[in-house]
Amino acid sequence: MARRILIIGGHGKIALRLEPLLVARGDTVTAVIRNPEHGAEVEATGAQPVVADVEQFDADQLENLIAGNDAVVWSAGAGGGDPARTRAVDQDAAIRSMDAAVAADVRRYVMVSYFGARTDHGVPPDSSFFAYAEAKAAADAHLQHTTLDWTIVAPSSLTLDEPTGRIDARAEASGSVSRADVAAVIDAVLADDATIGRTIAFNSGDVPIADAVRD
Repeated sequence: MARRILIIGGHGKIALRLEPLLVARGDTVTAVIRNPEHGAEVEATGAQPVVADVEQFDADQLENLIAGNDAVVWSAGAGGGDPARTRAVDQDAAIRSMDAAVAADVRRYVMVSYFGARTDHGVPPDSSFFAYAEAKAAADAHLQHTTLDWTIVAPSSLTLDEPTGRIDARAEASGSVSRADVAAVIDAVLADDATIGRTIAFNSGDVPIADAVRD
């Protein structure tokens, strides 16, 4: 059945690989972008770009943005650097989007996180990664306590390698995985309700993605 899927962070490297996968399924895909100059690249995937700055949007604006869809994929991020902006986007805006999804009764929500994200992440406060680790931990924890049908997709270090269609979702330590395979994982979890309520941490591996996320 065709769905309406909203991707927040629609011009990201993962999102640009996800959009054509969803469109090929027959889904209507709306890609939220901040820079209107990125619209043509999004349209080339078959998705429809919508210009909106989720960092600045309040709860009501986000609810209006999300309403009418069947699922939300959060693939946005501040990109590191400024800790204040990292908190504003990766934590605060992400949490507002979850609350907005609840208010809009859009129950399916997929969060793109990272391998090892948790409140006791162990990243030292003087690390440049600390603000991101804190923000993602807070966002993931909030999502897990909502009434949404959530899945957290937690890839290891991202590469630009070609897709393999296979991952290792049982790894105990972070390795690496291609962004194309991350996109395929998101596509797979959206198609499989057995992934609801689960965090799927993974590296590249040998198990076909649909099997790995189902297991």
